[in-house]
Amino acid sequence: MTIHVIGAGVAGLAAALRLVDRGRPVVLHESSPGAGGRCRALPDGTDNGTHALLGANTAALGLLRRIGALEGWVEPEPAGLPVLDLRDGRAFRVALSPLGWRDPALRPPGFSARAMVALARLSAPWGDRPVAEAMAAHPEFHRGFVDPLVIAALNTPSIEASSRRLGAVLRRMGGRGATRLLVARSGLGPDLVAPALMALEAAGAEIRFGARLRRLAVEGGRLAVLDFGEDAVRLGAQDAAVLATPPWESLRLLPHLATPESYAPIVNLHYAHPGPGPVRFLGLLDALCQWVLVRPAGVSVTVSAGDEAAREDQDSLARRAWAELRQAALAFGLAGDWPEEAPPCRVVKERRATPRHRPGPPPRPPRLPLPNLALAGDWTDPVLPATIEAATRSGEAAADALRG
Repeated sequence: MTIHVIGAGVAGLAAALRLVDRGRPVVLHESSPGAGGRCRALPDGTDNGTHALLGANTAALGLLRRIGALEGWVEPEPAGLPVLDLRDGRAFRVALSPLGWRDPALRPPGFSARAMVALARLSAPWGDRPVAEAMAAHPEFHRGFVDPLVIAALNTPSIEASSRRLGAVLRRMGGRGATRLLVARSGLGPDLVAPALMALEAAGAEIRFGARLRRLAVEGGRLAVLDFGEDAVRLGAQDAAVLATPPWESLRLLPHLATPESYAPIVNLHYAHPGPGPVRFLGLLDALCQWVLVRPAGVSVTVSAGDEAAREDQDSLARRAWAELRQAALAFGLAGDWPEEAPPCRVVKERRATPRHRPGPPPRPPRLPLPNLALAGDWTDPVLPATIEAATRSGEAAADALRG
C-alpha cells in the first residue's frame, strides 16, 4: 500500500512521518523546489516569518521530538514577555499564563477581576461573536493582552475574530507549561524542515520536488490517477493519497470542496543585522511591528493581519519597522549596536497566509472526500485556528483516516 502525499508543508510532512512510522511506503510530492510551505526557509536561509510555538502545542512539539529537532527550539523569555507600548513608551514584562499574574509586575495592562471573568467567558466552548465585542467592557485589558493574542493566534483583527476559535486556544493554555514560548534557535529550515526530510529519507520515503499536481482522476468512486503533467501516477487497488495543499489548490483539484472564503495576510521583514545573541523575542503595542525575533544571524519582524502593511511600499515598511524595533531593543537593553539607519531588509508578504477566522461555522471539508484520499492542512482543523499546531494535527489525522 503506497501512499502519495501531495504537499510538503507542515501538514504533509506530519502525514508522511506518521505513515512511514506505520511501515507504509510513502512518496512525497512538492510543487516548489523546497519543503515547508508557509513555514519554509527563504533562499538565504532565513525564515519567512517569526514562527513560535507554545507548550500547549503538543502535536507540533511531538513532531519535533520525533525528528530529533526539539533541542533546537529555545525559550527566549522565561521571565515573561518583554513588551514596549509605543503609546506612552512604557517597557514592561507580561506573563503569558494567568497564574503568573499573581506577581503584579507581570500583569498585562488593564488587569482586573472583572477582566479575568470576561477572559474566562471567552474560554467557554459555547457562543461565538467578535472578540472585540466580547471584551468591549475592558478596553485596556483587550488592547494589552487579548488583542495581541488574537492577532498572533487567529491572524484576524479582534473586531471580526471568532471568540469560539480564540476560546479553543485559551482552553489549551491552562495546563502546566502550556504557555512556555518557544522559537527555533537557527530557523525553521534547520530546526524543523531539514530534520523532517532527513527522517523521511532515513525511513525510505521518496521525495519529489518540482512536481505540481495538475489533476485528480476518479474512477469507480475512488482516486485512480495523480496527473503531474508529463508524469501520471496510476494508483493500485491498495494505494491511497493525502492531499495536503493550500485551500485554493485543494479546491482547484476538488471543485465541490468546502474551503475558506477569505484570507488574511502576514507581512514579515528580515533585517541583515547580526548580533552577539542570545535569542530574544519582544512584543510591541500601538505599533506596526507586533513581534520582534532577534537571533545572532539577524532580526525578524512580523505584522499579522496586516492588510495595510501588505499594500505599503517595501522601503517605507522597512524604515518604519526598524525605527520601532530599534526603540524596543534599546528599551530592553539588547546586546549589540542599533543604528538609526535601517540595515538591508527582505520583505516577505504572504497575502493569503491564513483564513480569516470570523464568527460562524467554519468550512467542514470531509477528512475522506474519497475512500482512498484524505485531506490535510491547517485550514481543515474544525477547532483550532490555522497554525503549525493545526497543520500537524491535520496531517496526523489524515494519515490515521487511511489506516487499514
